Amino acid sequence: MNDKPIVITMGDPSGVGAEVTVKAMTSLSDAERARYAVIGDFDTLERARDVCGLTLALHAHGEAAPAGSLAVVHVPVADLPGRFGVLSPACGEASFRYVDTAVKMIQAGEAAGMVTAPINKEALNAAGHHYDGHTGMLAHLTGCKSSWMLLASDTLNVIHVSTHVSLKDAIGRATPERVLETIRTGYNHFRRMGVENPRIAVAGINPHCGENGLFGREDDEQIVPGIKQAQAEGIDVSGPIPADTVYHRANQGAFDLVVAQYHDQGHIPIKLIAFDTAVNVSLGLPIDRSSVDHGTAFDIAGTGKANHTNMLSALSYAGKLAAGRS
Repeated sequence: MNDKPIVITMGDPSGVGAEVTVKAMTSLSDAERARYAVIGDFDTLERARDVCGLTLALHAHGEAAPAGSLAVVHVPVADLPGRFGVLSPACGEASFRYVDTAVKMIQAGEAAGMVTAPINKEALNAAGHHYDGHTGMLAHLTGCKSSWMLLASDTLNVIHVSTHVSLKDAIGRATPERVLETIRTGYNHFRRMGVENPRIAVAGINPHCGENGLFGREDDEQIVPGIKQAQAEGIDVSGPIPADTVYHRANQGAFDLVVAQYHDQGHIPIKLIAFDTAVNVSLGLPIDRSSVDHGTAFDIAGTGKANHTNMLSALSYAGKLAAGRS
């Protein structure tokens, strides 16, 4: 087990990230809580704690503190609105700085991995940081050409060929090379997680996988070549399989992982069966990152109503990842 802390980025200061973080931390034992440090804004965390009716003590990371208190790496950002539920460029800037700080800590050997609370993409872009979300941002900050989004749950796991692009662009991005790299990335991750021979299914991109060209040739021309190359490398991969059946089969135990061709094809089934517990994991990076699989929820931010179950799942997955790092 890596003895360095796992850092939690607070996410957009106007969203529910601070709330789900303090709730999750309060639910842990003192010994468990000592495993983490939150990167964010001290005042926002205190306000979130208060609206949730909690008594969690906070202290500056690296300083001596009473047992049971939560370590905070305070990152100052000017002009934060000081209230929840506000779309703000300053909050977008803060979201970026929290993630950037976490990456630098991991790269410096000061942290074992990161868990991210939700950011708001509009606020992020308004601050001048033009990313499609955490996955693209982390790829850029770590110098990776590409990365992959895995949604993980107890019974269904989905990795995406593409995510935050239009459906039209997603079809173009489903090249044989990208499909192959997605299969390889998923295979290597599940091997790392202890699955000796991961069983992978690849979802088709067209209805009925094109029905031999009747509904399009993309499956035959773009998906099949990538699958065949992965099979030639000894990977246990099947497909393409029609998307309207493959997720049910995987959820029933037939496969360890499904390769989805685009965002909604993968997100809809897993959010249907594991909305509160599915974890977003970034693969293909030199650092470990897991995340809640929900947004900033500005409509309920600051009310104390946010559910922290998903954060607990993300923390649990981060612990498993950290256990595999020296």
